[in-house]
Amino acid sequence: MMRAKTLLSAFLVTATLSSCGVFSSEEEVPIEARSAQEIFDMAQADLDRGAEREAARTFSEVERLYPYSQWAKRALIMSAFSYYEATDFVEARSAAERFISFYPADPDAAYAQYLIAQSWYDQINDVGRDQGNTLEALQALRVLIERYPNSEYTREAELQFDLALDHLAGKEMEVGRYYLKRGQYIAAIGRFKAVVDEYQTTSHTPEALHRLVESYLALGLDDEAIKSASVLGHNFPGSDWYADSYRLLETDGALNASDEGGVLGRIYRQVILGEWL
Repeated sequence: MMRAKTLLSAFLVTATLSSCGVFSSEEEVPIEARSAQEIFDMAQADLDRGAEREAARTFSEVERLYPYSQWAKRALIMSAFSYYEATDFVEARSAAERFISFYPADPDAAYAQYLIAQSWYDQINDVGRDQGNTLEALQALRVLIERYPNSEYTREAELQFDLALDHLAGKEMEVGRYYLKRGQYIAAIGRFKAVVDEYQTTSHTPEALHRLVESYLALGLDDEAIKSASVLGHNFPGSDWYADSYRLLETDGALNASDEGGVLGRIYRQVILGEWL
């Protein structure tokens, strides 16, 4: 009788603990004993409830335990996504790079490259800080655009590439203005020329040309100033920067009568002053 009571008490305690969630049959099954689909579903459940980092680790278990299964391939790209969502960009890139290495021809390879690019793009700093992440983002975006030109991510990558390029040009302009204000004209010219030569498609090019005019005039290099203004007038004839450059050349006396009758003067009169005849 006492033994029966003891067994009954033990059963009640076990049932109570189980109902309270202290342990359950699910938790008693080690992950090594689960199927690939079961582990994948566990990871998906973690992701659905917002536990991205835990989900990523569980997806990785599929890859570890069932490396040659179709579930492993799915789990690997989901692991990369989960790490990215958790802002663990290093692990996200690592998983995405493994996916591309293992499955280069898979349709999801483009998405893996997209995650790599986004992991860098999301870390682009303001123009006052080091631009290493910007350069990495540009490289990853370029790979995405060139390797997967027809993917659904290419258009966004192209837009982000232009923005990242503009960001780098902005950094060059910031440093150039710093030198210009302090009278370090040679150093300033180097920065502004970099924008004109390397980032000519960005929004900073008109100002860079105008700052070159300022810098050359400060050094007494009138011919170089006029050349920069001519390029500015030819490519951006309606720009306020061109109007400023022309007035600066006039004020400095760099424009003589022949200059005013040339291309530079004609562009100014036609575009800025509206004198077409």
